[in-house]
Amino acid sequence: MKTNVLYYGDNLSILRNREYFPDSCADLIYLDPPFNSKATYNVLFKEPTGEPSQAQITAFEDTWHWGIESERALYDIMQSSNTPVAVKELMNVLPNFLGNRTDMRAYLVMMCIRLLELKRVLKNTGSIYLHCDPTASHYLKILMDSIFEPKNFRNEIVWRRTGAHGPRRMFGPIHDIVLFYSKSNEYYFRAIHRPYMKGHVERRYTENEEGRLKFTSGGNVLTGAGTTKGESGSKWRGFDPSAKNRHWAIPGFLTEQMPPEFASLSTLEKLEGLYQVGLIDISEDAAWPTPVRFLSASSGQPVQDIWAYQPYTEGTVYNTDEGIDADVAWLGTTDPERTGYQTQKPLGLLERIIRSSSREKDVVLDPFCGCGTALISAQKAGRRWIGIDITHLAIGVMKYRLRKHFSGIEFSVIGEPEDLAGAEELARQNKYQFQWWAVSLVGGQPYGDKKKGADTGIDGYLYFMDEKNKVKKAIMSVKGGNTGVKDIRDLGHVIDREKAEMGIFITLEKPTTPMNNEAIAKGLYHSPLGKNYPRIQILTIEALFNGSKPDVPPWIAPVQPLAKHKGKKPKSIGLF
Repeated sequence: MKTNVLYYGDNLSILRNREYFPDSCADLIYLDPPFNSKATYNVLFKEPTGEPSQAQITAFEDTWHWGIESERALYDIMQSSNTPVAVKELMNVLPNFLGNRTDMRAYLVMMCIRLLELKRVLKNTGSIYLHCDPTASHYLKILMDSIFEPKNFRNEIVWRRTGAHGPRRMFGPIHDIVLFYSKSNEYYFRAIHRPYMKGHVERRYTENEEGRLKFTSGGNVLTGAGTTKGESGSKWRGFDPSAKNRHWAIPGFLTEQMPPEFASLSTLEKLEGLYQVGLIDISEDAAWPTPVRFLSASSGQPVQDIWAYQPYTEGTVYNTDEGIDADVAWLGTTDPERTGYQTQKPLGLLERIIRSSSREKDVVLDPFCGCGTALISAQKAGRRWIGIDITHLAIGVMKYRLRKHFSGIEFSVIGEPEDLAGAEELARQNKYQFQWWAVSLVGGQPYGDKKKGADTGIDGYLYFMDEKNKVKKAIMSVKGGNTGVKDIRDLGHVIDREKAEMGIFITLEKPTTPMNNEAIAKGLYHSPLGKNYPRIQILTIEALFNGSKPDVPPWIAPVQPLAKHKGKKPKSIGLF
């Protein structure tokens, strides 16, 4: 099975390909599927200067409406011998309260058949996180129960996705739901911590003579509820846990401070060993012995199931200027991390999930990967990853983001045209998909509002910076059909109108002599680096397949690193 790969196409057909996805191949699945929100999701690209662009490109439309695909999906669910009985029963009763051919029923049917396939590819030790909004979260939880079984439900995580909404006749809807399920009880999970609140440290820790902050609030944290047989219920140094219906339970933070051989000791031997090295205190007036705990850089509260950044709480978190849950704060319109996808999630949100439910080099799968935040987070955390999306626009954005953030990264893309015949077929099927793919083929950024049919003469930008801190651009125009000298002349006009330095014309057909002459007549761009470049360059798809590239100046500015969450934001110079 290939990893670090992007698949273009319908995720259902791709997931069903056993060569791509054999049984039990993914350690962690995160999906954030679109829903019928009565809106078209657009991409609002940023210029390299960090300023928002006015361009909008329709990334995808919600198409979860009842039709022939829903009918086929329902038939496959009901006829398959691998479909759990609970799932078939749920499918049978959905029309009773959702209606027979409603959008919600279509959505759940189309999600159901994909979730069944995702369960197949998930390892027995794996977990799945389904991100949704309250419109459908309750239905999806029932669906997930029927597929993964209620006993494997782990959490319903509430994530604050925006600052405020002001409806007049209801409370403001500002949260999303993330449903966390495992495939079995053998799933991997590692608790992650956030820093303590400043007030917690001030009340519960006291500075000792060595200048270290020692936990002093007491508490019976060396025992657990209920009596047990054996040493865990026995007396130790005058303390009898069984007399108070408890038993000895040594917390992990003490065990972690001991050498490996500590694990082989008996319960009472462990207690004595901890006491001898000074990790357990016994005072004359104490009802129980207490563990010795000092505040360290890694100390903090385990993450709970409400992930909600609180504005204006900066400075209340101990030893940091961050606010509460700042790592998962929603993305504002001017956030340097934002790509423009309306449903884009912050890197910190995915980092929590990936760090909690996967190990290094595990495989993370996102079957609705959009602008690729899960993949960026997985790569950053040292995981392998697989992404699937149904638009060449999204694939292009992901390719760009991965290459910008990780210099020299290697990954593959499956489903893009691999030869001239494939490119010609894509152009016949969908000219916008062809344009998005062609722009990404040379590392450009797509542009233009395809939904409204607006034709500004711009299909993309190729940016460069041959003067420090001065971003420049080449206008990109892509044609999949008949071309002529008028197209080159029009591109020249667009270059002048946009005050661009250069123009790149990409075509399926070989340019005519008049087209070449018109491009030559536009003259040269004189770079401050001392080299001259043709202001208009014509490249064929065939030439690009053979290794040709636009002849543009290099990008001399450093690549902007991944932004840290909140606090002072770096000024963005990257495209995303």
